[in-house]
Amino acid sequence: MLTVILLRHGETAYNANGNQYCGRTDIALNARGVDQAKRMQQLLKEYTFDAVFCSPLMRARQTAEIASGAVHALQVDKRLIEVDFGQWEGKRASEFIAEDPQAWDNWLRSPEDYAAGTIGETGRQVIERVNSFYEDALERYDGKTVLIVGHNGINRLFLANQLGMPLANYRRIVQENSALTLFTLDKAAGFSLLKLNA
Repeated sequence: MLTVILLRHGETAYNANGNQYCGRTDIALNARGVDQAKRMQQLLKEYTFDAVFCSPLMRARQTAEIASGAVHALQVDKRLIEVDFGQWEGKRASEFIAEDPQAWDNWLRSPEDYAAGTIGETGRQVIERVNSFYEDALERYDGKTVLIVGHNGINRLFLANQLGMPLANYRRIVQENSALTLFTLDKAAGFSLLKLNA
């Protein structure tokens, strides 16, 4: 069984500025995001983990370094990168919905079949790459605990899929900046959610 401590990265200027869609845009944590990661470091003192993984994007790497207390070398994995939001990158929802309401409606109804921002990734593509990461992690770290720092989009899509929810409902799962989600993966028993957004 693999125990996973899953975090979303700390706050960025995009999060603070009306929740602009950051996606693959590589920006750093803002001051509040750094503070959130420091708070998480205190909370994680009750856990012992054997490895730390993160997305290649700066906001995830910074969060992982701070929250983990740098006790392990970061293992950066490109499969943990945020959803490619295509034409929605850098825009607020109100802006891109006004530009192309059909693209947003398609994504909300069937994210597994439609690309985010028309030219980004489909939910199915996201699930395939993130599941590939977790399958490898379970193989390498079975019986151990790992810390993983990812992003709001990929984390929620992964959790929705593992919980058997339609991907169209992934937005019903809340994961705030630098909040902790805890789950286990087992080769026989599958997925068990222990904590969400703590």
